[in-house]
Amino acid sequence: MSSRTNLGRAHLALAAALTSAAVANSITTLDAQQPRHPAFTPAVKAFIQVDTSVVALTHARVIDGTGAAPRADQTIVIRDGQIASIAPSSSAQVPAGAQVLDLSGKSVIPGLVMVHEHLYYPTGPGVYAYLAESFVRLYLAGGVTSMRTGGNMNGFGELNIKKAIDRGERAGPWMDATAPYLEGQGLGLLQIHELTDAADARRHVAYWNDMGATSLKAYMHITRDEMKAGLDEGHKRGMKMTGHLCSVTYREAAELGIDNLEHGFFASTDFVADKKPDTCPGQGVGQQSMAALDVNGAPIKSLIKDLVDHHVALTSTLTVFETSVPGAPVPPGIDVLDPILCEQFVQRKAAVDRNTQSLQATLFPKMRKLEVDFFRAGGLLIAGTDPTGGGGVIPGYSDQRELELLVEGGLTPLEAIKVGTMNGATYLGRADRVGSIASGKQADLVVLDGDPSTQISDLRKVSLVFKQGVGYDPAKLIASVKGRVGLF
Repeated sequence: MSSRTNLGRAHLALAAALTSAAVANSITTLDAQQPRHPAFTPAVKAFIQVDTSVVALTHARVIDGTGAAPRADQTIVIRDGQIASIAPSSSAQVPAGAQVLDLSGKSVIPGLVMVHEHLYYPTGPGVYAYLAESFVRLYLAGGVTSMRTGGNMNGFGELNIKKAIDRGERAGPWMDATAPYLEGQGLGLLQIHELTDAADARRHVAYWNDMGATSLKAYMHITRDEMKAGLDEGHKRGMKMTGHLCSVTYREAAELGIDNLEHGFFASTDFVADKKPDTCPGQGVGQQSMAALDVNGAPIKSLIKDLVDHHVALTSTLTVFETSVPGAPVPPGIDVLDPILCEQFVQRKAAVDRNTQSLQATLFPKMRKLEVDFFRAGGLLIAGTDPTGGGGVIPGYSDQRELELLVEGGLTPLEAIKVGTMNGATYLGRADRVGSIASGKQADLVVLDGDPSTQISDLRKVSLVFKQGVGYDPAKLIASVKGRVGLF
């Protein structure tokens, strides 16, 4: 690993190169075309490759996010940030003056809609650094055009970066910003407020919603009374609540009216023997009970049915658990990290691989199967990545990996893409605008080299990302942060 001083010099040179030279591409452009968004700052414009009012994506394979079979050789016309038409290229009408992109051999999917993302990363024991500047660029580069932050460690920072993106001052996805955690007594992490009672939960929800937060997350030590108060206040204000639970079981949370549960079944304490009400027996104890569970037995099938009947969505976050599975591949994208953080994770990964007694070796395949079972039972399975844990979960890269892991667990590639697009949009209440490719919808699209409907790993081959009809260059977004993620 190079020193920070040499690394800084290298990145200054890289920044100068990026501002003085344009990346060659195969786009046909008319001199008369003018940018549609002059409000974008120069910093954002540096990442934009396409910004004209009418764009035609010709000869593309369209994977629309609904689970339907791909359509070959299609032309998508984008006008003023919306999808104006989709038709076979042989009969499509390309408007005069349109900017034309020949996508022969490429695929177009909806922009990813991921619902357990963060703007912070573990940089030391019990310390989470706020890395919004680099993270939002990486999410967008990876094809994520909409995201919910699955827990807030920074309060106003998260709300303000969302506003900056909306104003065109930052390049990043549309964000559903979650309030700081609703957590009870016992966590002991200085960055998180611990609730004192149900009234405190109501105040917490009201305050952060007034400040601009649009979602809620319950955490491991919350009581049922605190959760119920938070749910009542949140639902009154149009906010949904998800939960990474422990003290409250999944079945209890469903009965209280929770909207979403995080981490698949990894966080369930429903099968812990002699569990005390409103008490977290420990995350490890809960996972041990799940590892010992018969995943084909009546008790878990009953719980799945209960969640489906209560319309509780389940978020898969397999990426954060895979980093603790011995022998798992090195996560993609760790080279973007600051060298010290990269080396820190490499050392942790080596220790994980040496652990012959790892609980995750047994737990991970079981929990992945249960997520597929939930999906097959008619549950709304959605996806996220949770870039926390012991590190190594990198925005954008991990979102692609999450869908690969769902396919490895038993979903078809088209089903996994639906989970990462249309299902996320459905949960967020935005399926009328994003999540699938259809005329009249927002032009949030990802152009891929290859065919992820047959080879899901082709999701990694992102060549262009459209957000509201503006095309961003993923290579420039990644280059702007490479080797410095962890510093900003």
